[in-house]
Amino acid sequence: MSFKSPAEIAKSACSAAVAKSSLEFYQMSLLGILAGAYIGFGGFLYTVVTQDLSQYAGVGLSKLLGGASFTVGLMLVVIAGGELFTGNCLMPIGIMKGCVTAKGVAKNWIFVYFANLIGSILLACLIFYSGLANELVGANALKIASNKMALAFGPAFFRGILCNWLVVLAVWMSTSAEDVVSKIFSIFFPIMAFVASGFEHSVANMYFMTLGILLRHDEALIAKAGLTDHAINALSLKGFFNNIIPVTLGNIVGGVLFVAVFYYLAYKDKLND
Repeated sequence: MSFKSPAEIAKSACSAAVAKSSLEFYQMSLLGILAGAYIGFGGFLYTVVTQDLSQYAGVGLSKLLGGASFTVGLMLVVIAGGELFTGNCLMPIGIMKGCVTAKGVAKNWIFVYFANLIGSILLACLIFYSGLANELVGANALKIASNKMALAFGPAFFRGILCNWLVVLAVWMSTSAEDVVSKIFSIFFPIMAFVASGFEHSVANMYFMTLGILLRHDEALIAKAGLTDHAINALSLKGFFNNIIPVTLGNIVGGVLFVAVFYYLAYKDKLND
């Protein structure tokens, strides 16, 4: 076959876990910053594409096309190279096989998570100071951020689970591909599905919410976005943490339980072949 079987993907995922846990601090940091920025690029493209599309194409098609545009983020991470916390939620398959330690996975997660945050903030600042987040684009960015920050803990947590089930599946499927075009198609559909469905991705939200906080003092954009006082008040550091904590926890559950654990249990006999 021109692609790996699921059992072969499981073996490759274990090898990837070993490689990722062996990265030096500076490598995790640099690649994590890049990955955070790459996801931010996908987020900004999503914001541009969906700024006024729903009034012409309808809400459903707008979500579909917005989701399709966002896929560029993970394509950049996987093909150009980057360390993404949500994708690295597949690493515990290596712990279960016994080829990496829990300490090694935890080290990777912590360094990469905060590097992703730095990259996301960097990209949001560059977009803000570029002046491109204006008019309808800026209003859309404010609406996206405020909606995320106003989410209650429960919905944010469960949307985080659903999101990273699909994101880690995209990483899993891209591992099966033997060429770049196949990797692109492997990534495209799961990522498009999670974004169009309205699920929550912690690293993407780092970018979206940072840009929203930067734009919150622009009264013209707030008026154009039609935000309520409750939505405006949500655009704060408190709103940031109200979202990022449950979404991160949900992302861990979704990626670890539904992909790493399930596939390990399904193929554990073949992992030792």
